[in-house]
Amino acid sequence: MADTGRVLIAVTGASGSAYALRLGQALIAAGVGADFIFSKAALLVLATETRLTLPAKPQAQARELQKFYGCGDDDVRVYGREDWMAPWASGSGQPGPVVICPCSTGTLSAVATGASNNLIERAADVALKERRKLILVPRETPFSEIHLTNMLTLTRMGATVMPACPGFYHEPQSIDDLVDFIVARILNQLGIDHTLMPRWGESPEKKND
Repeated sequence: MADTGRVLIAVTGASGSAYALRLGQALIAAGVGADFIFSKAALLVLATETRLTLPAKPQAQARELQKFYGCGDDDVRVYGREDWMAPWASGSGQPGPVVICPCSTGTLSAVATGASNNLIERAADVALKERRKLILVPRETPFSEIHLTNMLTLTRMGATVMPACPGFYHEPQSIDDLVDFIVARILNQLGIDHTLMPRWGESPEKKND
């Protein structure tokens, strides 16, 4: 795959790991490299919610994801939570968008307050300071005043906050359709073409990728 750009998918311990996996698949299909970081809690949630169980080491995680997606080495990369030499850890490194999906409320708080205790938080901090695209996909309900305040703070900083709240006007027929709704909205924000679902005003018949 030609290096036409890369997107970081930071996966935290909130429910909704299917969104992250589908986003990676859609990026690869679009010719965009998918870089992953998994929190420790994310690995547990991933194993609970999906058929995919990832090992502890980033290199082994990358091999499993490449097997899962049926893709090449360069299509998927995985970085460790404390890999401070990763390109996403510095403003002089990889200049791509950062998507935290799903985003736990703890991570939301850390990013809003400028904490950089791990690579997920640092990558988000870099995106904010460099005025790069930062998308956070919280999956929590109900929201407390603290959660809402943190989302408002991040929105004012320039981040895009996209709670995982799928719509139903496209008449979803499966859980996959609901997942695709959110992933399609993320791809729209990234400016990446897709065929996951029609845009508003297009034929209601779901397209296949």
